[in-house]
Amino acid sequence: MHPRVSIIMGSTSDLKVMEEAAKILNDFEIPFEINALSAHRTPERVAEFAENAYSRGVRVIIAGAGGAAHLPGVIASMTPVPVIGVPIKSSNSIDGWDSILSILQMPAGIPVATVALDGARNAGILATQILATGDEALMQKIVEFKNTLKKKILEANEQLAAVKYPFKVS
Repeated sequence: MHPRVSIIMGSTSDLKVMEEAAKILNDFEIPFEINALSAHRTPERVAEFAENAYSRGVRVIIAGAGGAAHLPGVIASMTPVPVIGVPIKSSNSIDGWDSILSILQMPAGIPVATVALDGARNAGILATQILATGDEALMQKIVEFKNTLKKKILEANEQLAAVKYPFKVS
C-alpha cells in the first residue's frame, strides 16, 4: 500500500497538532505517512521528498510548521502535488501569527492552501475532499460526514429549544 497523503511536520514537537490530520485520514481509510522534515535543518531531504512525492503515489501533502514556518512553502515550490499548510503555535512563535503569515503569504505561482492555527483536523478533511473529487466512494463518505455535522447542529438546536428562561423568547 502506498501513501496517498503525506503528513509532514517540522519536528516531532508538532505531532500533538498534526495527529488530528492522521485521525481523520485513518477514519476515512486513506493510506498516509507521517514524517518530520525541516526546511532549515534538512533542506536536501525536503527537496528529495518534494521532488519524489508524486511518483510515490502521494496526491496531497499536509505540512505543518511553527515559527518561521517555511516548510509548507518550500515543499510547494518543489512539487506539483497540492500542499495544505498548517500553521502551528509553537514555543518560538509570536502567538502563532508568524506561522500563519509565513504559510499564508506565498508568492504568485506557489500556492499553499492554509488552514487555521493548529487546524490539522481541517487539513485532513480538506485532503480527503481533494482526493474525493476523483473517487466516488470517498465522495460519498465526505457527504455522509458533512450530513453528520449538520445533524449535530440540528440536535443542538433542539436541546437549546428545551432550555427555559423567563425572558427567553425563542
